[in-house]
Amino acid sequence: MGAPDPGARMSGRGAARFARFPYPPNVLGHCGTDDHGALWGYASAQAGPDRGLVELARTFEGAWPYLTLVAGAAGSEDPLADDVVRAYWLGGSLLDRITTTDWGWHLHDRFAGRVGGEGRRALDGAVAGGRPTHAFHVLCVYPWTGLLRSGVVDGPLEVLDRCRIRWGRVEEVFAGRALVRSRPLGWVDRSLRLGEAVLEEAILGADGAGLVPEIAVGDLVALHWDWVCERLTPTAARVLEAETALHLAIANGQGVGVPA
Repeated sequence: MGAPDPGARMSGRGAARFARFPYPPNVLGHCGTDDHGALWGYASAQAGPDRGLVELARTFEGAWPYLTLVAGAAGSEDPLADDVVRAYWLGGSLLDRITTTDWGWHLHDRFAGRVGGEGRRALDGAVAGGRPTHAFHVLCVYPWTGLLRSGVVDGPLEVLDRCRIRWGRVEEVFAGRALVRSRPLGWVDRSLRLGEAVLEEAILGADGAGLVPEIAVGDLVALHWDWVCERLTPTAARVLEAETALHLAIANGQGVGVPA
């Protein structure tokens, strides 16, 4: 038998959610496919989910391995299933199904031979209680925290703040954009900390299309880089906040994020 085909039983809702979250960094050239237009089609629901999206998703070498791990723990053959995608980007109880053994072998296979750098950070973060989420990869695997500790602050801090999935409440909507009140990330006493909520401007869409339709004042939303990517329930916002707090604590721990 061949490997399962994720496109054979794809969740339309999960596939669309996946496309929305990586689109903002992708269009900036930070990760994934060079075909920004194709990803925009899926993210803005102008194109329906199909095997083409699976192929695009595989180009996101940070996210795809985590999605396959979470899918396996959920007993799903579809890494783009809605609950799998939600758990990776936003956190959730589905992550509780991942055994320490599966998590350990995943990191061993993924970072085999890389005893320093990102391999060491990933293993340290997992041992400290990290979970296979976007927050883990950004805060506990990427080298930016180590750069902060070395004294390089402004650039790394901006990347960490924009790349993590943030939550906030919409206070104004205008011309394809929104003002969202959210808590920025700061570097205080050599630790990453969330500051007091401030207003930031976020993109809702372009050329008459958007990632999340009908965003309104008062909505809770998730942001990635400069875009609104999801409307959140209060429960989802609390889960995202908890996952962020967990991985900030790990990143601030002794040794985690320090370049080898």
